[in-house]
Amino acid sequence: MQRFNVQGMTCGHCVKAVTNAIKNDDPAAQVQVELASGVVQVESSLPAERVVELIREEGYEAQVA
Repeated sequence: MQRFNVQGMTCGHCVKAVTNAIKNDDPAAQVQVELASGVVQVESSLPAERVVELIREEGYEAQVA
């Protein structure tokens, strides 16, 4: 399980955008988004750098927690 701190998520659309971006790259990924804290947990074969890149492509700042 990888944890990421994500800034800029404010609503359900943000959660869906981040989740879909990761799942489009790895359909088997499990993604949990805690909107209030900005924490995204990902269980995936993707490297952490790729997950950060995918989240940033959606317009959010992300870093490994």
